Amino acid sequence: MSIALSTTLHTSFDDAVARTREALAQKGFGVLTEIDVKATLKAKLGEDMEDYLILGACNPQFAHQAVNVFRQIGVLLPCNVVVRRDPDAADTVIVDAMDPRLMVDVTKESGLDDIADAVRGLLQEALREVSEQPA
Repeated sequence: MSIALSTTLHTSFDDAVARTREALAQKGFGVLTEIDVKATLKAKLGEDMEDYLILGACNPQFAHQAVNVFRQIGVLLPCNVVVRRDPDAADTVIVDAMDPRLMVDVTKESGLDDIADAVRGLLQEALREVSEQPA
């Protein structure tokens, strides 16, 4: 089972982040949280790693619907979108988005089916837009 929807880009990390933010916004997602894993690991552990940014993306309309169906769903929100440099190819950036179908798989709550499918479609469209933009 794959847990993520993904696309691969050949662009700078900063460009990939900007493109991802723009595509998410175009699909109605706001970025509620941002975790710079590279900076955090360096500051807390003194460890180096490639660029790795976690964006906590939320579509308020669908989050509201999901919470109304299953109150505990908040532990799986927001949808994490990761922008990360490929550690084996410096010119490659990967964008991974959590597959919202995981919400249904984990909770076994069939009332989330349509919501998860709709959010999955929006995230797939956003990733497609990210990959189609010129570098």
